[in-house]
Formats: sequence, structure tokens, C-alpha cells
Amino acid sequence: MNRLKIAKSISTITNPPIITIPLFLIICAVLSFENGSFDVSKFIVLELISLVFSSLLPLAIILFWAKKLNTDRDISNRSDRYMPLIVGIVSYFIGFLICIFLNLDNFLTLLLLCYSVNTGVVLLFTTQWKISVHTTGLSGPVAALILLLGPVGSLFGILYPMVIWSRVLLKKHTLSQAICGGVQGFFLTVLEMYLFMGLLNKPIYGMVSLEMSILFILAIILTPVLLGILSYVKVSHSKRVFYIAELVLLLGFISFTPIEVTAIFALISTASILITSLAGKDFIWNEVIF
Repeated sequence: MNRLKIAKSISTITNPPIITIPLFLIICAVLSFENGSFDVSKFIVLELISLVFSSLLPLAIILFWAKKLNTDRDISNRSDRYMPLIVGIVSYFIGFLICIFLNLDNFLTLLLLCYSVNTGVVLLFTTQWKISVHTTGLSGPVAALILLLGPVGSLFGILYPMVIWSRVLLKKHTLSQAICGGVQGFFLTVLEMYLFMGLLNKPIYGMVSLEMSILFILAIILTPVLLGILSYVKVSHSKRVFYIAELVLLLGFISFTPIEVTAIFALISTASILITSLAGKDFIWNEVIF
């Protein structure tokens, strides 16, 4: 399988309505464990709500709109994305309202509200700039898994540099669009979860602290962001600058963060370098790393 086919496969699997299926399945399963036992009925209800309003309805409008406009399923033209994004906002918000009405789990309730708000932010970006919906759609549920599972949830962050590579290689986005989609998705989700929890008086117990969540996010995004900056800003000896910066960041994580945060940073950094080596010389990060 050549690189283009691999990139297309990654892009297809991580399409937002599709990647939410396995990630929300994990989220709903975690939320259904109570007092050491698994509540099957709660899981079924949460999974149905998340499946319909975070996946099936958004996916249906994407497929319908792509067919109507006779375009690709990524809806590559920026101005053609407005309608699917608006429908997504409405779909997530309806899911949120149903959760409120049925008094369902607070975590899923607020997460669907975050999805609606974050999609609104993406829509605002899209009016001027084609920010990556793929990396935004990935970072939201990964941020939720970080809040739920800490370092275990952070492991899914390894998908972030993979999606960046696939979207850039397929020429669906620039490097900056792919990186920024993930950055805003990660931070907005964790900040909004804590904000809405207070504003709506929807307490969530056992959630990873805001400070620790931000540290895990930094561990995931810093190497891709650094590679992005060095790819655009031409500096002398960029390879040397990259590896020195990586060493400084590693020492900083070792000195000031728990070992599990450092481990995530090392994992994402290693994955970013490995992906670049496999991507070949035509991938923009190659000039910085090798």
C-alpha cells in the first residue's frame, strides 16, 4: 500500500462523524461504570444518543450535501461547508437538549454542548479560512477521553500527527490549517467542559483536573506545533534548532510535570518523527527533522 492510499485510509477513518463512533463508544462505556458495575441500560441510552446526534445525522448531511453539490465527501470547497456545519451545530444541540430533558449523564450532556459550540467556532473560522474539521473532530473526543481517563485517554493523541500528515499529503489543508484545527479543539473542549459544568450546575465527579488536562494537551500538541513553526519560519540550522527545542521541552516536562505527562510527550514526539521518516522527502516536516 503506497503513502497516498494510507493517507486516504487515515483521512476516511478520522472523518469526524466516523471517528466519533469508536471514541464515543469508549466514552459511553466509561460513563456506564458505576460503583464497580456496568449499567447496560445506561450504556445503551447514552450510546444511542451519541450515535444519532454526533455521528449519523452529521454524516447523513455530509453525504447528502456532497451528492447535491457533486463534490467529494470532504466537501473541499470552503464555502460549501457552511450548511453541513450548521446542521452539525443543530444536531449536537438537539442531543444536548434531549440529555437535559431525560436527565442523562452530565458528562455526555456537556460534551454535546461543547460539540455544538466548537462547531460554531469552526463555522466562524470557515467564513475566512479553511481550518481542518478532521483535526478538530479528532481533538474533541480525545480531549473528552483525557478528562475521563487521563494518561490512557491521552494515548489517542497519537492520531493527531497522523491526521495532520494525511490531510496535508492529500492537499486538503495546509499544515497550519491542520495543526490549528486540533489545537483549538483540544483547548476549547476542556475549557468549555469546566465552564459549562459551573454555569449549568452540572457537576461531574472524578474528572481529571483542568490543570492536568492542559498538561496532557500540551504534551500532545507541542511537537507538531514546533514542527509547524519551523516549517514556515525559515531559520538557519532548523534541524539543530528543532532537536535542541525538543530536548529543552523534554527536560521541562521531566522537571515540572508528572511522569505520565512526560511519557505522552515522548510518545507523540517519537510518533511525529517516525511519521515524517515514513512520509518521505515531500512532506514539509522532513526538512526540519532530517
